[in-house]
Amino acid sequence: MISSDGFHIGDKVVYPNHGVGVIEQISSRTIGASVEKFYLLKIKASSLKVMIPFHNVGNVGLRRVVRNGEIQKILDYLTDGDCLSNADWKYRFKENSERMRTGSLLEVASVLKSLLMLNQSKPLSFREKKMLERARYLLVSELAMAKNCDELAAPYLEALVASNEMRPFNIFPPVRCHTSNFLAAPSRR
Repeated sequence: MISSDGFHIGDKVVYPNHGVGVIEQISSRTIGASVEKFYLLKIKASSLKVMIPFHNVGNVGLRRVVRNGEIQKILDYLTDGDCLSNADWKYRFKENSERMRTGSLLEVASVLKSLLMLNQSKPLSFREKKMLERARYLLVSELAMAKNCDELAAPYLEALVASNEMRPFNIFPPVRCHTSNFLAAPSRR
């Protein structure tokens, strides 16, 4: 079955702030006097199943997994992009939370980079540490899904992301992933 929004059963999609999933079913339900169509989405990490009404897809930010050109933009941003963040942690946390909810992988990368930069100068609060972990997970899991990598290859991708996110700080040398599905990066010295 094909939906009017262009999603099909088996499509890999991203549900903002929850991660990647697969559309398992497109169904109809009668609610009151009207018939409503829904996507049944299975979130990969948690096996959580979510029903999203067709009319609400835009509001929740459901979107397709990033493609190769977008992946390179994200890795370029992690390497060279400018990153600004508020000095007051309360406002910074609010801004970062809003960025995470947008569903944009570039916004998630922005949160990741700003928290990593902040962590270089001072310890993060407990909530910011959790947000950093969540941003890293969302970024790595979506890139892994986009590159059709299984769970066993995720550490290679995580190393690639770490090498790109940290390169401006010269903490880790660049890493080459030994899986053909990943983008090539300079080898570790």
